[in-house]
Amino acid sequence: MNQLDSILAANRNFVRPNAFPPLSKSPKKQIAIFTCMDTRLVDFLEPAMGLERGEAKVIKNAGNTIVDPMSGAVIRSLVAGIFMLGVDEIFVIGHRDCGMAEIDAESVKRDMVSRGISPDVIDIHVPDLKQWLGIFSHPVENVERVVKILRHNPLIPKDVPVHGLLFCPNDGHLDIVVNGYTRESFADGLVAEQPDGTGTGNCCI
Repeated sequence: MNQLDSILAANRNFVRPNAFPPLSKSPKKQIAIFTCMDTRLVDFLEPAMGLERGEAKVIKNAGNTIVDPMSGAVIRSLVAGIFMLGVDEIFVIGHRDCGMAEIDAESVKRDMVSRGISPDVIDIHVPDLKQWLGIFSHPVENVERVVKILRHNPLIPKDVPVHGLLFCPNDGHLDIVVNGYTRESFADGLVAEQPDGTGTGNCCI
């Protein structure tokens, strides 16, 4: 059975008439979460935050990075959440052992070419592949950077707190990188505890 057939079979077993009550399009807790697409966070991050279905808007991309600080998809989603869906706080959540802190852009380019992507296409459309992919050196520094970008974005109201957190994909605990209410940063301490940014093994601190 291929992946599509497997998913459709699971869906047929899942769906039950009237089993799921209708929910509002607006998040019940009026928060938006911007986090990583890492599979280890699925069905793990939200429960670790005490969140259930319908309580938060969740936006994901590779490494919870912002490549276009003005008109990119992340900014568009957050602006829509604030002005159309009642979001009044933003949580930027990175995680330890993030793959985007380890990727080699040249290796990615070689893989793209080996799969039939023209080098000329890559050079024309993404001349700075590392920047386009959003590769960073340390997840804590990335969270602090993204918080600053959002806080200074002219499309996001100044009265919307932007928090920065770091999640452990092994045991589920959260550390504060930036307190959005006070704007106090704890990034330096967290970076010092894991200078290589890999978070190998038990990421508890």
